Amino acid sequence: MPSQPVRSVRRTVCVAAPAHVVYGMLADAPRWPVLLPSYVHVERMDFDGARETLLAWEFQDGRVRSSRLRRTLRPQAHRVDFEQDDPAWPGDTVAGSWSVEPDGAERSLVTLWQQTPNAPANAPANAPAGTSAGPDGLDADAAGRLARLREAAERWDRLDELLLAFEERMRVEGPAELVYDFLYRVEDWPELLPHVDGSSVREDRPGTQVVVLDTGAAGAGFAAGPDDGAAGFETVRLCFPHAGRIVFKETAPPAPLTAHSGEWSLVPDESGLTVVCAHRVLLGEESLEAALGAGALPVDARRQVRERLGRESRQTLRLAKWHAESPVRRLRQGRGGSRR
Repeated sequence: MPSQPVRSVRRTVCVAAPAHVVYGMLADAPRWPVLLPSYVHVERMDFDGARETLLAWEFQDGRVRSSRLRRTLRPQAHRVDFEQDDPAWPGDTVAGSWSVEPDGAERSLVTLWQQTPNAPANAPANAPAGTSAGPDGLDADAAGRLARLREAAERWDRLDELLLAFEERMRVEGPAELVYDFLYRVEDWPELLPHVDGSSVREDRPGTQVVVLDTGAAGAGFAAGPDDGAAGFETVRLCFPHAGRIVFKETAPPAPLTAHSGEWSLVPDESGLTVVCAHRVLLGEESLEAALGAGALPVDARRQVRERLGRESRQTLRLAKWHAESPVRRLRQGRGGSRR
């Protein structure tokens, strides 16, 4: 029986970053959502120090696509071998490797090799990248991934200044189900949260939301300007009710942010729960002065971003707390009244 025909592509780019830095970015998959634009979330399912299994969600062409990656990390060779499966297309596996070679002290040659079965002539328009996009689909996919990696890696010597991670926490003495319900029903937020003027939600499949929040002038940037006004910011949200988690990523965050991802998580204990809102942000150097004014530095942006996102998170947490604790208070008051 003849083997299935395959298509493969190999592309190489020069990156102005040391080989160990580029390899580190490739190996540290959970950080991809804040470094690589298409990734919404990456979950490491297992890892033995060399081999790992990842679940990854990407947002492309207005849709969320999930995939499973099996990877072998080879740090001495600066190489990562992978196989990627798309659940929507069983058996349609993309295999390949990333390899990084030094090109001097602070430059690298990065090669992406990918191989996938040829798509049938009647493949639907929403088939995975590299299969339905015609004969050049896989090549375009490889070129795009290399370009995004290069852009992230070439900030390597400034990432400590540009990356920011923080969280807000709030104690809630109420049912986790009510907290999660409040966080999940984002379409109700305009009536409850002062920093949200409007919202629209598209949920193509349960638990995967594409949300547009209208935050008005308050969200249009970090410095008022003549163009400020109502603005809708698109966010992809992955909802995991059984785990008490909602992962989110803004698809085009306002300046001075280049990337903004995070997670709402519920941590229960004996007497209630703690609700955590975690943020991971990458600042854009090129937009600092436009957003914050002449002479603005990354330290100024870090302070302003931390203040604004922290304030909005605390507002949401307070409302979630009230939503969960109000029925408990009414129940306690009712019981107290029945005893008098």
